[in-house]
Amino acid sequence: MKRFTKLVLCSLLCCGIALVATHPASAETIKKPAPTMDEITTRDFKTFTVGENVRIYRASFSNQYGMEVVGNLFVPKELKGKAAAIVIGHPMGAVKEQGSSVYGAELAARGFVTLAVDQQFWGESGGIPRHGINPDIYAETFNAAVDFLGTRDFVDREKIGIIGICGSGSFVISAAKIDPRMKAVATVSMYNIGEMRRSGIRGSISLEQRRKTIADAADQRYSDFLGGEQVFVGGAPFKVDENSPATRKHSHAFYHGRGEFIPTGEPFEINTRSDKVTNAKFMNFYPFNDIETISPRPMLFIMGEKAHSRPFTEDAHNRAAEPKELVIVPNAGHFDLYDKIDLIPFDKLEIFPRQSEVILRYARIAQCSFRDRPGRSGSVTWIAPQ
Repeated sequence: MKRFTKLVLCSLLCCGIALVATHPASAETIKKPAPTMDEITTRDFKTFTVGENVRIYRASFSNQYGMEVVGNLFVPKELKGKAAAIVIGHPMGAVKEQGSSVYGAELAARGFVTLAVDQQFWGESGGIPRHGINPDIYAETFNAAVDFLGTRDFVDREKIGIIGICGSGSFVISAAKIDPRMKAVATVSMYNIGEMRRSGIRGSISLEQRRKTIADAADQRYSDFLGGEQVFVGGAPFKVDENSPATRKHSHAFYHGRGEFIPTGEPFEINTRSDKVTNAKFMNFYPFNDIETISPRPMLFIMGEKAHSRPFTEDAHNRAAEPKELVIVPNAGHFDLYDKIDLIPFDKLEIFPRQSEVILRYARIAQCSFRDRPGRSGSVTWIAPQ
């Protein structure tokens, strides 16, 4: 009898544990703040210009993990009905005011609803540590941006595209691979930021250098765990001289010249720099793996003829399946396509997402995938400055 009683008690205890373990969290626990849209009436922006035919809002919403995402939402002033929309990601180390809002304002003037987001851990968006690195969370920022846009009554959720500038090019590819709601994908001056951290451009970082970077970051974790001072690495140079490499000069000219922006409350000395410990997360980031699975959604790759980052864009274009297009801007460098309106091929960016509806309709009718068509290299376009 005692043995039976023990068995019953054990069974009840196990069931109780199971019930506790599987009981869903209450609605109050998982509730996220409601999205907000607050109109910005000023037009006094140092790093981008908003036309009088466009309204701009500060948009705030949560990602799937309850982290706040903040962005500049650009809406055509004369918008009627539902519009196509585009999410835009800023360069790595930058914020929404640097590059992505240039694209957002211009494409909104052409009829799109656009959203230039601050990446998680950067700018106004949430996340600790500040300037932290987490490629999966970065991709989630774009997935969450589609959540936000697709639930606005002035956006056609079947016509949402995405653009990534510099490092965001690799993040939008990562996001699009698992989010078919993104109907067209474009990259500009793209960095494969994982490969860049592992091997540099054209293999300029050795395996021993990589191992040292990883070991240094691992050692820094002890200090961070014990509450030590946060350490930052990388970023745009704060000073250059006549002997500095051209790439560093161009980076400085943007980040500490025409495109400089210091978020409120951020110390100048950490501007564009990344958290040392979490920076090692990039070593495990392989965004171009399975890039062909984005097909039949169209992909547009834009790069400058003189961009030092060309190998990354060329690699992605070669790996991607049809339909795809590579656009080369003559005489343009990597940083030129961040904000130089006369060089950025906006006409191509305007047409490309609108083509996606026709392309996807054709793919459905044909009941086939462009991935099944081997040997096609996509089109390459040299585009004259506007």
